[in-house]
Amino acid sequence: MNKPFAAVAITKHGVEMARSLAETFPAADLYYMSKFARGDEAVKDYRLFEGSVKLILPDLFKAYKGIILFISLGAVVRMIAPILEDKKKDPAVIVIDDRGEHVISVLSGHLGGANELTREVASAIGARPVITTASDVQQTIPVDMFGRAFGWVIESFEKATPVSASVVNEERVAVVQETGESNWWMYDKPLPSHIKVYGSAAEAMNTDYDAALVIADRLLEADEEAALLRNGVLYRPKSLVLGIGCNRGTAADEIEAFILDTLTELRLSVKSVRNIATIDLKKDEQGLIDVCTKYGWELITYTPEQLNTIPLKNPSETVYRYTGAYGVSEPAALLSSGAADWLLEKKKSGNCTISVTRVRFDNDAGNDGEAAV
Repeated sequence: MNKPFAAVAITKHGVEMARSLAETFPAADLYYMSKFARGDEAVKDYRLFEGSVKLILPDLFKAYKGIILFISLGAVVRMIAPILEDKKKDPAVIVIDDRGEHVISVLSGHLGGANELTREVASAIGARPVITTASDVQQTIPVDMFGRAFGWVIESFEKATPVSASVVNEERVAVVQETGESNWWMYDKPLPSHIKVYGSAAEAMNTDYDAALVIADRLLEADEEAALLRNGVLYRPKSLVLGIGCNRGTAADEIEAFILDTLTELRLSVKSVRNIATIDLKKDEQGLIDVCTKYGWELITYTPEQLNTIPLKNPSETVYRYTGAYGVSEPAALLSSGAADWLLEKKKSGNCTISVTRVRFDNDAGNDGEAAV
């Protein structure tokens, strides 16, 4: 069980299609009833089972991110009902009819990826994909997946359902985008007239709307939360870069605490940090590595020569003597983010220095990183 998907068949025709799919869709492990054994299962690493498929489904749910069932839709609904947990945990489930004419997205269409899996499998077997999710059918914003391709993180799912209803029911929706990628509209048609995009919370709050999608890396003020998140969802784009310098052997706990304190002071969300940037002398610094591992951040390093290409307001001869660079945190943050200026040029505490920049996205026009803080 080392592949992301499991394909399961319980009929003669289903086994035929499943074996064919296994050849064209190698991301799936294949399971079918032992009475349909061909003798080549061990060689092809196909799994055989006895008795009802219902008995193996709980284990498959835990082991795979998606399950492809060559079983009737009604039977599948009855079998999976007792083992469902939560839309954020349940795997994708899709169903294929016994003639291989339709591939149906059944469970976890968005978060679990069933809709995309449905399209991929339908293409592989020449079937028709059947997707009933309202946002897909209407070709509009999928609230629970908005920005996911860019790595955006939803702050809370509490209002995702009512906000989704507002989107698909064509109520007035305000998209407040202060930073992050702006090329999120995925359809080859204009943005619907009931969806309006605003560049700031203040701009949106001066208008009338029924629901809000807020894309920001800063902590909202109390009045903004009350107005925008009453029926709104807050997304955290990966828009912040932390330039870090530290003494050799600095503990991860010290680095982490310094980062969190600094972001709190700047009223920025740790969920919007994209990566840490530093000098290549620190590429093996265990404290930095441990913090990056904990938060899922990439550690990007630069040579002294690369760092010295960035003009600094306060170059340090002391840092140059030790590293060959006139600064570490400040130029590393600018190089990594592409920003023209810092949100925080440099702050030192204990064994660490930190600089903070906002990523300059391709869609930015004149935003050099200091706005909206």
